[in-house]
Amino acid sequence: MTVNNLRSPAKVNRLVLLQRIVHEVSAASDLHEAARIIVKRVKQAMRMDVCSIYLLNPADQTLVMSATEGLTPVVAGKVRLDCVEGLVGLVVTRSEPVNVRDAARHPRFKSSPQCEENPYHGFLGVPVMHRGEMLGVIVVQQAHAQRYRDTDVAFLVTLAAQLAGVIALARAAGTISLFSSDQGEHEYYVDAIAGAPGVATGTGVINFSPALLDSVPDRVPEDMQAEEAALRAAVGAVVTELRQLHSDFEGALQPEDRALFEALAMIASSHTLVEAAVDRIHSGNWAPGALRETIAEYANQFATIEDPYLRERARDIEDIGRRILAHLEPSENEQIDYPARSILVAEDLGPVDIARVPVERLAGVISAHGSALSHVAILARAMGIPAIVGTAGVIAVSQLDGKELVLDGYRGRLHVNPGSALVDEYSRLIREERALSRELAHLRDLPAETPDGFRVALYTNAGIQADLGHSQAVGAEGIGLYRTELQYMLRDQFPGEEELRVVYRQVLEAFAPNPVTLRTLDVGSDKTLPYFPVEEPNPALGWRGVRFALDNPVIFITQLRAMIRASAGLENLRILIPMVSSVEEADEAIQLVRRTWEELVKEGETVTLPPCGLMIEVPSAVWQASSLARYADFLSVGTNDLTQYLIAVDRSNGRVASRFESLHPAVIGALQHVVAVGRQQNIPVSICGEAAGDPAMAILLLGMGINSLSMSASDLPRIKSVIRTITREQALSLLNDVLQIERAAIIRELLTGVLVKAGLGGLVRAGA
Repeated sequence: MTVNNLRSPAKVNRLVLLQRIVHEVSAASDLHEAARIIVKRVKQAMRMDVCSIYLLNPADQTLVMSATEGLTPVVAGKVRLDCVEGLVGLVVTRSEPVNVRDAARHPRFKSSPQCEENPYHGFLGVPVMHRGEMLGVIVVQQAHAQRYRDTDVAFLVTLAAQLAGVIALARAAGTISLFSSDQGEHEYYVDAIAGAPGVATGTGVINFSPALLDSVPDRVPEDMQAEEAALRAAVGAVVTELRQLHSDFEGALQPEDRALFEALAMIASSHTLVEAAVDRIHSGNWAPGALRETIAEYANQFATIEDPYLRERARDIEDIGRRILAHLEPSENEQIDYPARSILVAEDLGPVDIARVPVERLAGVISAHGSALSHVAILARAMGIPAIVGTAGVIAVSQLDGKELVLDGYRGRLHVNPGSALVDEYSRLIREERALSRELAHLRDLPAETPDGFRVALYTNAGIQADLGHSQAVGAEGIGLYRTELQYMLRDQFPGEEELRVVYRQVLEAFAPNPVTLRTLDVGSDKTLPYFPVEEPNPALGWRGVRFALDNPVIFITQLRAMIRASAGLENLRILIPMVSSVEEADEAIQLVRRTWEELVKEGETVTLPPCGLMIEVPSAVWQASSLARYADFLSVGTNDLTQYLIAVDRSNGRVASRFESLHPAVIGALQHVVAVGRQQNIPVSICGEAAGDPAMAILLLGMGINSLSMSASDLPRIKSVIRTITREQALSLLNDVLQIERAAIIRELLTGVLVKAGLGGLVRAGA
């Protein structure tokens, strides 16, 4: 039997072998241990003479032999190769396996005397790649001069693919110690998600909470009444704490920004949440266990939602749950000594964590979890503090405590142990950013009008009362999209007409006489309600938006009645129907709006029929836009969903999220088509979603002649700056150029260059 034969499948199932190795590597304490486990287990499984693993050093792009079984053990960590050097470098260059009968005779062979490789002839090297990034190479060698069988190659390729994610995580947690003998001083950077714009230099300070809600066990309560009292007291303490923060920040934050703490207090004291936990206590679980179950139930409802804004509300609920638990299990709060320029770091930061740091000492924020739509990011933007979120998987929080850091909140980049030249460069950018902020603030009351007189209405998106204040503070001309789902999702039954009317009235009054667009209920499928559960195999293509509304007319008409009644005397309501995919849906939905209005008039209500629009979010709606326009008063393009459906990229999927690009030629073509339809049929077209807040996309939308844009409040001043700088004629010329380009990256590079040349370099960083 030759030495390269695997054990017979009858003796050891290869799938079992793979699972065992991956499981053991996943449990490794660091990258060193992971590398040692890989070479040991692969050598045993494949019955090889040698197994080695080379990992790519991101600092100098060299391949470092990190561990070996079969060669001289002392060479591990000492043998280094350029990325194009030797047979190992050939694996990297080709990004594919290299299978050589006699390594010494191959023209790319490079001998490493300290490895004592001379007795080994057969060579097989397989790349380890994670999401397109080269991490390293696994090499097996044998004394016999012969090529490896296809089954051997396939086994190692499969193993490398499974280990790639594990190695990526381990590398993130062990970058410094693996590649640098000067531990703690090595300079490197990682990329995550931009949470709030700006740059900062400072010292990392870890914030951690002892209240681990997920680890709370179930227990039978000895005294149910006492447990209920303890829960209600803990909730009361959290509500008091949040409202105290609302008062403490008077003067430091605008009223609209402080409203965030009041909104969180309302969630914490929600009758539905509290009573659901109390019910669980009386069903036989102690207060912490009942709290854990309740928070998990409601957080899961939001966590599975496709809409990123609503999905982030799960973190608000989880954060509130942890704070209630902390009061149920009081502990000594460690006093943290915050350095002069503190960059707060945690696994999952909440707004309260930020609020507890002295404002004058807080330079930046890093949260391992979360997104740009989380409330920690919203508060950071309101306070003018740069933030990075979503660092989990690229760097361990534990690595950052006490480290000197540079935080780039525009690109989502974090530099660890930066050199003096880098610090100087970012200090210059900080000064420029302060100047830019002062300049943008002056635009608040100026119109969004190009130098050659083309006017664009700028609206904001909202979903809670606190969002309204942000929108007013930046000079929004109205609300272009108000998400109505939250009023339905934090209850134990469908809300009544009057209850909804009161909420909608507050929103409409806040901006009267400027227009407010209320999107009708967009639940079903991924946005499940606790009292109306729906399970589907493919939620993105399921029972949601207008489909749900038309199948549940009682619920739909109740909401329409509340909206129309709320607008009495204000006349600034616009109704928007989501996820329309056919003329039949559009016709039926708009007929229901008209019928509802007619019935209210018959009942004696003094109300006006509001304009009714359709959302263009799916490809069928794009290509039927001309037909749909005949039924609607306006069209609103939802770029988040439309981009997802056009290029088949789920932004919440980390494996493909980097491919989500609104400047994709297909997306640009779809937008141009819808805008052209609006112009031909004399019907207003609005663009909403993240693309509306992208400075590069703003140029193209100007060229298309868009009527209005709706975006997050933080993006509005920057988009207004673009509009007031770039002429319509210049934008139209650029649009024509872009339509000839096939690659999204080239389009973004072109538009970025235009912005820089126009003196809008700060906006380029914000959109990067």
